Amino acid sequence: MSQNRILVVDIDPVIRSGICSFLGAHGHIVSEAANCHDAREQFQRFRPDAAVLDFSLPNGDAPQLLRHMKAVDPGLPVLVLASQGSLPVGAGAIQSGAEQFLVKPVELSTLHSLLLRMLSARQRSPALPATAAKTKRERVNPFVGSSAAILRLRETASRVLSSESPILLQGETGAGKGVLANWIHRNGPRSEEPFLDLNCAGLSRELLESELFGHQKGAFTSAVSAKQGLLEVANRGTVFLDEIGDIDLQVQPKLLKVLEDRVFRRLGEVRDRTVDIRLISATHRELLELVRQQRFRSDLYFRVNIVYIQVPPLRERAEDIPPLARQLLCNLTQDCGRNEMTIADSALLTLQRYSWPGNVRELRNVLERAVLMAEDKVLTTQHLHFQGSSIHEPLRLNAITGGTLKQMERAYINHVLRDEAGSIERAARRLGIPRSSLYNKMKRFEIPHGTGRL
Repeated sequence: MSQNRILVVDIDPVIRSGICSFLGAHGHIVSEAANCHDAREQFQRFRPDAAVLDFSLPNGDAPQLLRHMKAVDPGLPVLVLASQGSLPVGAGAIQSGAEQFLVKPVELSTLHSLLLRMLSARQRSPALPATAAKTKRERVNPFVGSSAAILRLRETASRVLSSESPILLQGETGAGKGVLANWIHRNGPRSEEPFLDLNCAGLSRELLESELFGHQKGAFTSAVSAKQGLLEVANRGTVFLDEIGDIDLQVQPKLLKVLEDRVFRRLGEVRDRTVDIRLISATHRELLELVRQQRFRSDLYFRVNIVYIQVPPLRERAEDIPPLARQLLCNLTQDCGRNEMTIADSALLTLQRYSWPGNVRELRNVLERAVLMAEDKVLTTQHLHFQGSSIHEPLRLNAITGGTLKQMERAYINHVLRDEAGSIERAARRLGIPRSSLYNKMKRFEIPHGTGRL
């Protein structure tokens, strides 16, 4: 009889009891939890060999719990349970690090077979250290290519690896800021400790505070139990705050106190807790402009901006697209269970001609769709489908060379706005002019607001 230690986390007591009884009857040592707080404590004490995780836990805490478990034990096999009709949730769990997912109601024999298969796979490589397993899972290299922009990025990032100072990554959405933050952590002095991330965009003040600092039972209406925050879980490790420019003004001084004094308080608590983290933050917005608008504190801006790294957009390093596409294709074929595939030179040329408003993330999506749809082993131009307009509606400057300078300027501004899906901020940055100047030109050329929005 196997003596594997398995943690079962499910909000439904009937389902949880059934799974635990079945696994216990098959010789496993089982621990259970009904919520994320209890699961974290059980995970810390129990140190399971595998976990079964209900992805419909209250407060949307399951993804964070999964990231926490994988940060502490990257090789931990995790089987996610998804509710009926939530296949995208299960697929998202796989992308977040889970090995398998099943849709409820589950066949207990199937669940057991999957667990045994995952445990067997882990036991076949017992000598693999945690750091090596983590590196293996994080297969995306943020420095693929040989362009001047990517070489500068590598040199800058390498210089700050051993530093403990906060790092601010500035770059467009999808440019690879999260991948770079992960690389800095993995290669820095805190690589043995947790790396936890939080996207601050769209989070209410209450939810953001709870996610960052945790809360005590009864701190607010839905706080039915105490909960550790991201800072507490990541102690001695690295916290990556994406879209830091969206942090609520009332939360900003509390984050500043963490950076300056290394102390914080859970919501509803009166005593200070000490924490030791390295902060890496990222934004696609101009934080200094938010400071001028009094939407971001100047003291916090100068504290998070000690080390500044600009992540270049993909369109500014088109020569890197072929090697980057080949690496992504290699990873995607493995993830999708396909045999080795290649990409035709004509398809690579098409990829280089596209402006990539969604950057590396969009490139990966285009290739993943092509891998799933292609029947042959070679991806061609016919397999590539783009969401933007610059492939299907290319800028035809040659067609207006007989026009006036005003006509050409208006046509180019329209083209850039279409490529940037109507974003004034990104279009102005690409055109190399202030946003106010772009607004004035749009008014002068009678270009309506919202041009190019998808």
